[in-house]
Amino acid sequence: MHTQAAKLALIDAGAWVAQQGWVPATGGNFSIKTDSGFVVTASGFDKGKLTPEQFLELDATGTIIAGSGKPSAETALHLKLYELCVGAQCILHTHSVAATVLSRFIQGEQFQICGYEMQKSLSGIQSHEETLSIAIFDNDQDIERLAQRVAQSHQTTPVIHGVLIRGHGLYAVGRTVQETRRHIEGLEFLFACELERIKLEGRQ
Repeated sequence: MHTQAAKLALIDAGAWVAQQGWVPATGGNFSIKTDSGFVVTASGFDKGKLTPEQFLELDATGTIIAGSGKPSAETALHLKLYELCVGAQCILHTHSVAATVLSRFIQGEQFQICGYEMQKSLSGIQSHEETLSIAIFDNDQDIERLAQRVAQSHQTTPVIHGVLIRGHGLYAVGRTVQETRRHIEGLEFLFACELERIKLEGRQ
């Protein structure tokens, strides 16, 4: 995708994500793989009101080649996910209540979901009877170290739709912006359902 088209696509995605309440207080960060490298959101801007000037352009190695402002510290995790997920073209990182709370409540390293028809909104899932697994990683201010933990886990449990960072939020991955948006919407629905189920049943 061309750089300018990538920025416009992320501006549109940001407005949609913000309407859902998933990127409060300038939280979150977005990126797209482009013909020349990557486009990523600069830190500290309202993701629902992005402008083309609020993006940084990176080359294929992750070096900033254009744009002003501070890159998110989490840019390194975006780059690692692109490296790991063959075919990934877009990553959207959000901070919903359901994803944040569930990632803290669930003690294991995988959040497993089964029995919901909405699982089929995620690429490769054919039935509600399949078990959808989303890896959960402890939050870490050392993003390079966190990225390496994700890479190590990927060797045995490949990242397909995204990952959860405990107490932080969701990184959704897709082969297009549209697929990434669909993955977020489907996962957020499933997260909300699971949160309600836990409230009703009082157990994981």
